[in-house]
Amino acid sequence: MTPGIYAYIFTMAAVTYAIRVIPLTLFSKQVNSRFIKSFLYYVPYATLAAMTFPTIIHATQSTVSGIAALIVGIVTAWFGWDIFRVAFSCCGVVLLLEFFIR
Repeated sequence: MTPGIYAYIFTMAAVTYAIRVIPLTLFSKQVNSRFIKSFLYYVPYATLAAMTFPTIIHATQSTVSGIAALIVGIVTAWFGWDIFRVAFSCCGVVLLLEFFIR
């Protein structure tokens, strides 16, 4: 292992710990602000979307099939399909487009 790996591990541990401790120290009583409540409610969803959105588009051989799978996934989820059918339809779109784009 390289010596720099310990610095990375320490930094990761410190950031993870700070993310969990800072809210406990700042908000010692019940939060009544609607803005702060709604902000804290949507932070996990926004973070997850920011991390997965680029990966969805660039995980395939072509960007076109990634964008098409994203659109199909959004539409099928909008109509209330379960997660298995959404994932299966997205994979099917990628398979078909990758087969015909080459």
